[in-house]
Amino acid sequence: MFDYLAWRGDLDFSVSPFNPVDNIIFSQLAYLTLDDIVPGPEDKDGISIDLAVRVFDEKQSQPGFKLTSQFKEDPDLIRALGSSKRFGKCQLFGFVNHVDIFLEIQFSAFCVYTNDGSCFVVFRGTDSSLVGWKEDFNMCFKDVIPSQLIAVEYLEKMAPLIKGRLRVGGHSKGGNLAVYAASQCNKKIQKRITDVYCNDAPGFKEEFIFSPGYNAVKDRIQSYVPQSSIIGMFMEHGNNYTVIKSSESGLMQHCLYSWEVLYNNFVYAEKSTASSRFINKTIREWIESHDNAKREQFIEALYHVLNAADVKSTTDFEKSWLSSAGRVLKSLNDVDESTKKFIKQTVMELFRAAGRNVNTLLH
Repeated sequence: MFDYLAWRGDLDFSVSPFNPVDNIIFSQLAYLTLDDIVPGPEDKDGISIDLAVRVFDEKQSQPGFKLTSQFKEDPDLIRALGSSKRFGKCQLFGFVNHVDIFLEIQFSAFCVYTNDGSCFVVFRGTDSSLVGWKEDFNMCFKDVIPSQLIAVEYLEKMAPLIKGRLRVGGHSKGGNLAVYAASQCNKKIQKRITDVYCNDAPGFKEEFIFSPGYNAVKDRIQSYVPQSSIIGMFMEHGNNYTVIKSSESGLMQHCLYSWEVLYNNFVYAEKSTASSRFINKTIREWIESHDNAKREQFIEALYHVLNAADVKSTTDFEKSWLSSAGRVLKSLNDVDESTKKFIKQTVMELFRAAGRNVNTLLH
């Protein structure tokens, strides 16, 4: 990303058209703390990225300011955007950030004018909160999760206020929300959408892929996954995805900062890795062997155990994985015998599915 900014940052969008790398830059920007910096949907005004940087730096110097983004590069990213001709004068507006632990909602989005007669509506992916990941896993057994419905409402609220063409997109769950919102919004808005960017995002249940709304926009969906994708191979996508190279390995390839870029495009790979195909096939087999009720029971049980262990975010594990793992094991011992037996049995079924698909690693 930063190499791209150094190479392309002096050309605005009217000179060099919007491209896939611009898409992941804005998708990554969605993870940054923009509360009280970018105006909300009710505000008619926006804020340029260069001015947002100045406000952001002022807030960072204030006591008690908390940076909520889990990516250490994000502050450097917004500063690089603000100092570039390409991004500095882009107007950010319509920012929302809504987290509800009890309703299991983690949703954030903003809009940005790219000075080429278009606006990019960007949905944030899953943050480090446990409730954010819980909402993702709810896709296994729910036809619709709350954030998907909110995404449709957001797009339909913002679109009438936006001039010109629309792009929608996001990373991880944000890409899922972008596809869902584009497919379920009213037809008048749908016609204005030129591109739907889905960056290593979980998919949908199979019946959604055959819905009229999805089929109305599927030709405009651009799906990207890294070679060792796990999140982006989850559930059904219904359209071809493009595999790109990453400088990281395994699950760390999910991070957009690791995606390899050459000039104004990605560095593409011929196919995903054997390990990615193995994990994808194993998880799919495991999911298909359980009905919605069993999936829900397992996910709710695990969430209960993690909550009892006082695990609030993935950063809890990163900071002290040994003590966190110890608390999880202790809380697992504290649940009733039937729940404990069910969790262990379900995990064993996952291992057996892995055993049946181990030959995937050899091809």
